Amino acid sequence: MVRDIFDEKAIRTLIGGMGVGHVRYPTAGSFNHAEAQPFYVNSPYGIVFAHNGNLINTSSLLRFMDATAHRHINTSSDSELLLNIFADNLQKTGKFRINEEDIFNAIGNLMRQCKGAYACVAMLAGFGIIAFRDPNGIRPVGMASRKSGGGTDYLFASESVVADAGGFSDWDDVKPGEAVIITRNNVSRRQVAEPATFAPDIFEYVYFARPDSVLDGISVYRSRMAMGDALADEVQRVLAENNLSVDVVIPVPDTSRVAALNLAQKLKLPYREGFVKNRYVGRTFIMPGQQMRYDILSRCKAAIEELHTSKKNVRRKLNAMALEFSGKNVLIVDDSIVRGTTSKEIVQMAKDVGAKNVIVASCAPPIRFPNVYGIDMPSRFELVAHGRDENSIASAIGADLVIFQTLPDLVESVRQLNRNIKSFDCSVFTGEYVTGGVDEQYMAHIEGLRADNVRNKTMTGASRSVVDAAPAADPPSTLVNGQGAIGSGPVNGPDDTVGLHNSWHS
Repeated sequence: MVRDIFDEKAIRTLIGGMGVGHVRYPTAGSFNHAEAQPFYVNSPYGIVFAHNGNLINTSSLLRFMDATAHRHINTSSDSELLLNIFADNLQKTGKFRINEEDIFNAIGNLMRQCKGAYACVAMLAGFGIIAFRDPNGIRPVGMASRKSGGGTDYLFASESVVADAGGFSDWDDVKPGEAVIITRNNVSRRQVAEPATFAPDIFEYVYFARPDSVLDGISVYRSRMAMGDALADEVQRVLAENNLSVDVVIPVPDTSRVAALNLAQKLKLPYREGFVKNRYVGRTFIMPGQQMRYDILSRCKAAIEELHTSKKNVRRKLNAMALEFSGKNVLIVDDSIVRGTTSKEIVQMAKDVGAKNVIVASCAPPIRFPNVYGIDMPSRFELVAHGRDENSIASAIGADLVIFQTLPDLVESVRQLNRNIKSFDCSVFTGEYVTGGVDEQYMAHIEGLRADNVRNKTMTGASRSVVDAAPAADPPSTLVNGQGAIGSGPVNGPDDTVGLHNSWHS
C-alpha cells in the first residue's frame, strides 16, 4: 500500500519542486524490484519516466536499441524500453541544452516508433514535467492545477479523483497523441502524432477506475448506473425466456454495487448486501502470485492448486450472510467474469448458505480474448468464456443461469455521456485490436511468454517477461474525432438523468 511505503517520515525526505511516482501493479506478475517504476537514465539530460500500458512491438524496438541506438536495456520491462526510445530521440539533437521544440519532436518520433497503449509521465532534471498519451488514447491520463502561495501547482494522474483528493481543480484529459510540457514558467501542449482512431479502453469504466473519477469527460459512476439500467432489461428478457423469477439482487463488492443498485431499482427488486468484505485483506483480482499451470504436462495438478488458492482467497475476502440467501432465488451482479474461478467460489458460497437458485449477471459481455494493452488478463484458454456459450459458462461456474450485458448496451452506457467519443477499445470482447499488429502468431507468442513467466515466477521468482513479438503492422488510418473528441471536467451534476430510478418505493 502507498500509505505504508510513503509515510510522513518518508515524505519529509522528498526535497524539491517536481516528482514522479508510480503505483501500477505489474501486468505480467513480476516481483523483481529492478522493474519497479519510475525508471531513470542519466544520459541525456537526466530523465525519470513512468508508464501505464503495454507495447506490442517490443521485439523490433529491442533490435533497434541494440543494433542502431546502442543503448542497453537492463530489464524486460517495456517501460524501460519506452524511456530509452525517448532518451535516444533526445540525444539525436546533439545539443548541450534542449528546448520544448526538441522534446515535442522527440515524443512525436516515439509515437511513430512505438505501437500499443501508453500513458507516460517524465521528468527532465532542471527542466520540467512531461506527459503524453498514445495516439489511440487507450490508457487514461490527465492534468489539473491549484493555486499555491504566489504560484500554481500542476499534477498529472491517470484518474481525476487524485486531483480531487489533492485539492486540485480544472481537470483536463491529455488528448490522444498529445504531449504536455510544464516548466516553472510555462505550460505547453501540442498534438504530436498523426490522426488515429480515438478508442479509450472500455474496461476502465467497467472495473478499473474509481466510481468518483471522470475519464475523458465521462463519469465512471454515471456510466455504471447506466450499465445497471441496460443490464436490467437484459435480465428481465432472459428471466422471462427461462420462466424464472428473482427474490433479491446482491452485488459482489465493490465495483458492481452501483450497477446492481440501479438494476434492482429498475426491476423493483430488493437490493441487499449479502456479501461482507473483509477490510483487512487486500484484493485478490489478478493476483501476481496466484498459482497457475507450470506447463502442459502439469496442467491438471496446477489447476487443482489454483482452485484451492482461489477458494481460500475468496473466502478470506468475502463472507456470505445466510439470512440474505437462504431459500431465495438470488441474482448476483458482478462487473465481469474473467477466469471464472472467483465466480465459481462466490456461487458456491451462496449455495452453501442456502440459496435455492443462483443467477449471475455480468455488467460486461463475455471476455473471450486477452488484453494486450496493459491489463493483466489470462491467455485465451484460461478465460472461462473462451470457446463457451452462456450455458457452458453457467455450468463451469456452478450457476443456474448466467446473463451477460450485450456489447452494444455496454458501449451505449458509456458513450451516451460523451457523444464525441465514437468508439472504444473492446478487444477483450471482440478480439479486434485498434492498433493492429495483433494476430494469431502474436497471440501464441505472448501466451508462450506468459506460460514461461508463470513457470519461472512460481519456481524461482524470476522477473516479468516483456510482451514482444514480430514488428506490428501500421495502425488503422481512421481519422481522430477532432479537437472536440474529449470533454473534461465534472459531469456529476444534479440535472443528470442517467438511471435515476430512485423515486421507486416499496
